[in-house]
Amino acid sequence: MQTYEFPRFAFETPPELAGKAAPRRRVAIVGAGPIGLAAAIDLAGHGIESVVLDDDDTVSVGSRAICWAKRTLEILDRLGVADRMMQKGVTWQTGKVHFGDRALYQFDLADAGRQRFPAFINLQQYYAEEYLVERAGEEPAIDLRWRNKVVDLDAQSDGVTLTVETPEGAYTLDADWVIAADGARSQVRRLVGLDFMGRVFEDRFLIADVIMRADFPKERWFWFDPPFNPDQSALLHMQADNVWRIDLQLGWDADPDEERKPENVVPRIKRMLGDDIAFDLEWTSVYTFQCRRLEKFRHGRILFAGDAAHQVSPFGARGANSGLQDVDNLIWKLALVLDGKAPDALLDTYDAERVYAADENILNSTRSTDFITPKNAASRAFRDATLELATDWPFARDLVNSGRLSRPATYTESPLNSADAFGNVAPGTPCPDLAVRMARAGETARDGWLLELLGDRFAVLCFGVQAAASAGLGDLPADAIPIALLCVTAGESGRTDTIIDAGGHLARVFGAEPGSCYLFRPDQHLCAAWPSADVSAIRSARDQAVCQSRQGAEPTTAAAD
Repeated sequence: MQTYEFPRFAFETPPELAGKAAPRRRVAIVGAGPIGLAAAIDLAGHGIESVVLDDDDTVSVGSRAICWAKRTLEILDRLGVADRMMQKGVTWQTGKVHFGDRALYQFDLADAGRQRFPAFINLQQYYAEEYLVERAGEEPAIDLRWRNKVVDLDAQSDGVTLTVETPEGAYTLDADWVIAADGARSQVRRLVGLDFMGRVFEDRFLIADVIMRADFPKERWFWFDPPFNPDQSALLHMQADNVWRIDLQLGWDADPDEERKPENVVPRIKRMLGDDIAFDLEWTSVYTFQCRRLEKFRHGRILFAGDAAHQVSPFGARGANSGLQDVDNLIWKLALVLDGKAPDALLDTYDAERVYAADENILNSTRSTDFITPKNAASRAFRDATLELATDWPFARDLVNSGRLSRPATYTESPLNSADAFGNVAPGTPCPDLAVRMARAGETARDGWLLELLGDRFAVLCFGVQAAASAGLGDLPADAIPIALLCVTAGESGRTDTIIDAGGHLARVFGAEPGSCYLFRPDQHLCAAWPSADVSAIRSARDQAVCQSRQGAEPTTAAAD
């Protein structure tokens, strides 16, 4: 590749092959892609050591995932890499839809300017991995091992023994838990004997990353039935380093080996761009639409995440984004279980919630695929009629599906939600990252962001300092699983951790009244909400959110199997 120099990470002799004592590991992570690295960094933030095993010695070849959604950037901000990704990536907010040689309409993803991150940035996956590798290197709790390939495993009720092959020989490694984040061709999945359920679509697409200095705006352009690729579709995205992603539909009969050859790729791109635009090929690949997942993401002490657990078509940016949201859901639960603060049943809710999210992604991806690639004359007629109407009729634009863009899952039916609900934000909803003004006792008030204040802990947001004091929220338990208190007030206050909502924007977003309370879990999804503060209710909702009874002795019956 011309625009990126791939780092090479040195193999280091593991202690198991160096005659040193090798303790049992609390967590072994298989795969050092974005999902595995994020899991290790997140675990380190909870004070938990892990070993990460990868069979390669560099980051992913080719740009692969390129669209990083707002919720993903919020997660990566907590892990310490979002700023670098924002600096390098391309921010975009406008999309345009074409039919034939006509521009039908455009859409705008810009918000009101009150949230920290844009709807999407475009950045090649190898940059994201490079930043995560460097961030992992800052954590003593992470043992990152390159050219360590898992070739066998023995899963028991209390842990897993991995057999690992290296350039210097094989060794075994014992771990309490294994996170399988080793991608679409997961070796762990194969060793466990699991397969996907779902659909493989009879269609193929060419990915071509090209280097060019074109006078195109930073927008997402999608074509149905363009003149340069008749009866098919196409997509254009800008990435960093003047690299542009082009997706061209090929049809099921296309030969993948032939289609990725430069002598076949270049003419296709010239038909699209014209002869006046010079470009160089950076990377090419051919892929088949797939919408599939494992039946379950938890198998005893083995937890599957990312492409090892589920696969969707790339239109809509639901692959890496959903994988990082897997990590966001899993790690706080695993940390509590490892520390003996929550029962094993809490990890069953990882399976329940993320299978639900995967099914939502698969449904949206399947609908996109069916619209982009109609399978019969009737569906083609419906699609084309919808596109014709979309030029002048806004209602028809809601029916156009060129890839429903990634959104975080809302766990509305989660067993971790309390029955209590109030206001505009339903239990299971991820908290919006709003601009806030923070005041601390003895300090000058400063601007910040709501998610930054919530952090990766249980936190209750109470509207009204006096209401919080009257309800005794200052006495929230400083027990094994503490609950942080954030008070919202309309004016200055000397209370520690006070959010100043002078204009009432925060209250309007939440539908809050004086005294309203909102309890968030460590992945910043809402557990419960109340019109007035009640310490007992907050404690009970916290206990339910970790699968504990009110006394914290027994798991609830709501834990998913």
